[in-house]
Amino acid sequence: QLQLVESGGGLVQAGDSLRLSCAASGSTFSGYAMGWFRQAPAKEREFVAAIHRSGGSSSYADSVKGRFTISRDNAKNTVYLQMNSLKAEDTAVYYCAGSRMIVLGNRPDWYDYWGQGTQVTVSS
Repeated sequence: QLQLVESGGGLVQAGDSLRLSCAASGSTFSGYAMGWFRQAPAKEREFVAAIHRSGGSSSYADSVKGRFTISRDNAKNTVYLQMNSLKAEDTAVYYCAGSRMIVLGNRPDWYDYWGQGTQVTVSS
């Protein structure tokens, strides 16, 4: 059973940067592909980025490509999301998720474990 706790959200202005962290416990972190998703009010949860269990490959939503970077430190049991050049449309609750069953994935239903989320608000 993998437990996930996100942190690092906040209120920033457009153009600013934030780094989200997701600390994992309860299972062997390096055995899980990890993803970041987000959900804005009245919208469905959407894929942001994913990273292979080794950290050797990653994928991104087109809307964040070139601005966001996902990374992981398996020694620290943590996955990160570096967000640069933030826009108002990035405002959402951001969730990290883990899965043992996939290599990389952009669908929420492919992930078995979820954190509680952290709010990111970008003012324009």
